[in-house]
Amino acid sequence: MTDLAPAAPNERIEAIDTIRGLALLGILIINILAFGLPFRAVFDPTVDGSTTGVDFAAYFAMGFVFEGAMRGLFSMLFGAGIAMVAASGKGAAIHYRRQLLLLGIGLIDAFVLLWTGDILVPYALAGMVLYFARNWQPRALFVASAVAFAYLVIVYSAFFGILTFLPEQAEAVQVRLDAGESVSADERAMLDEWRELEVNIEPTPRLLERERLKFQGTYWQSVLANAGEVVGLYVFALPYFIIWDAIACMLLGMALYKVGFLTGRRSQRFYVVTAILGFGVGLAVNGFEMAMKIATDYAYEWVSGASVPTNDLGRVCMALGFVSVVMIANARGYLGKLRRGLAAVGRMALSNYILQSVFGIVIFHDMGFGLWSDLDRHQLYYVVFGQWAVMIAFSVWWLDRYRFGPLEWVWRTLTYGRRQPMALVNGGGRDKPVPYGDGADGGRA
Repeated sequence: MTDLAPAAPNERIEAIDTIRGLALLGILIINILAFGLPFRAVFDPTVDGSTTGVDFAAYFAMGFVFEGAMRGLFSMLFGAGIAMVAASGKGAAIHYRRQLLLLGIGLIDAFVLLWTGDILVPYALAGMVLYFARNWQPRALFVASAVAFAYLVIVYSAFFGILTFLPEQAEAVQVRLDAGESVSADERAMLDEWRELEVNIEPTPRLLERERLKFQGTYWQSVLANAGEVVGLYVFALPYFIIWDAIACMLLGMALYKVGFLTGRRSQRFYVVTAILGFGVGLAVNGFEMAMKIATDYAYEWVSGASVPTNDLGRVCMALGFVSVVMIANARGYLGKLRRGLAAVGRMALSNYILQSVFGIVIFHDMGFGLWSDLDRHQLYYVVFGQWAVMIAFSVWWLDRYRFGPLEWVWRTLTYGRRQPMALVNGGGRDKPVPYGDGADGGRA
């Protein structure tokens, strides 16, 4: 095994905060598309006409480098946080209270702040399950993570097969029906199944109108339109692959934390090798997937993230590559002042995640500037850069004055049932990190 490089406890926590900050900012690269464009356009550039020029370049860069990687990394860090809480000996009551509160915050994010793609709800549910794995050895965690990923490959492969072969079979049955021929009950059931799936592939006018109301209706119209989508995700997607995606990445994060990978304890050589292998495999897989999307004229089975069997391999390898690069850059002093900004964003991860939803309403909903579907794909990234600047500046400013982010403070106060101190114990300037947390609140106990 590669030898461990010594690191002080506070440095280990700041390393996790820095990576978490990077992941949180990176999530917006994908989420901004769901905020600013029709949902189908997020992964299918033909919907918004992003098949040429700078808009296609933005689409390609997103799919080739970032798609799924930052969300996977954020999930890994949440898992690492569970391992950190276990090490602090806080106990089951505190852990489950925190997860229930996080579940409540996630439901507010999904239903009140209109963010259909909220990840806090599946994180909270997965966190409740994974408490039982808190004391597992790294080997067991790696194996469990591999099993969860294998399950996802099976699900994605099955869906890929359905999307590849079902349309032709359904069309053949329909032709026979149109010709007045009889069909079996199984064939009729297959045709009905395809019609249900086809609604998601080619949305009906009613569904398109519901999506429009999410951004261009009154607030209550938007709440009702969004609630229908969220409930649909909770019923048809959450139990089958969304929560398993979170569990697989969190188990991996717990293992990587325990072997020192996420805390900067591995040698520089180890991180260099991991970066080369991670980006090498990740970019190769992502490149293959992008080539297939283009070659098939963006067929749904290739643009849907829930139907590409190789999806997790590419994004997990990319996530490991990003961690390694951050660790190398941090050890060699390349990050400079940026490290402080990223770590501040990471310490206020919950506040900044919810802030992204607030920005989504203010910028894209008709209650705010009403820019939904008005900006080209590449123009949305000007919005991303602006939000990054605001989140970094706000996080640094806030943590120069207070011990926790605003929502982190509320979360902790409700968890422990007593008002938590906000003032910096050092009487000004940056406070010293507190050694344990669960990851979503910035790694503080």
